Amino acid sequence: MIDPEEIIKKYYDPESELYFFLVEHSKMVVQKALATAAKIPHLKPDNRFIFEAAMLHDIGIFLTTLPEIGCNGGRPYICHGHLGREILEKEGLQKHALVCERHVGTGITKEDVEMRKLPLPKRDMLPVSLEEKIICFADKFFSKEGKKTLQREKTIDEIRKSLVKFGPDKVSRFNEWVELFKE
Repeated sequence: MIDPEEIIKKYYDPESELYFFLVEHSKMVVQKALATAAKIPHLKPDNRFIFEAAMLHDIGIFLTTLPEIGCNGGRPYICHGHLGREILEKEGLQKHALVCERHVGTGITKEDVEMRKLPLPKRDMLPVSLEEKIICFADKFFSKEGKKTLQREKTIDEIRKSLVKFGPDKVSRFNEWVELFKE
């Protein structure tokens, strides 16, 4: 059992705006992920892991650039997933690390990286385990665009519309999760 906030405090100043955005967003994702898991008890999701990994899924954002929330790390924001993986691997949290890498969008394929010339490792970064899918799904309902939007849950239609620009496969994957998670 780990304390996610203790790990976050190793990398973030608890007095900073970025810490606030990260922790508040993560708490919303935790709530949604655990509520989603509760709808599918027959699939036996690991709720403790979901809590820990959902709290840590965005740990890599401080290494990226998103000035609106205090990210000044220099790397494109899309890199936060694989950078978070590197952080959590150093912490010895291999399974948690995979959630970081695989939660971006509805997952990113090697073909996405190559076709869109994304500044990411050339490999598939798609949610595989049930818990990875639950966290990725829950994350889509909340943004970090500003303090007013942190706790606002997006609708399924809003999420679908935001995914369209990334390709029909992203919308299709999200729709599969809507069905699976009885949303």
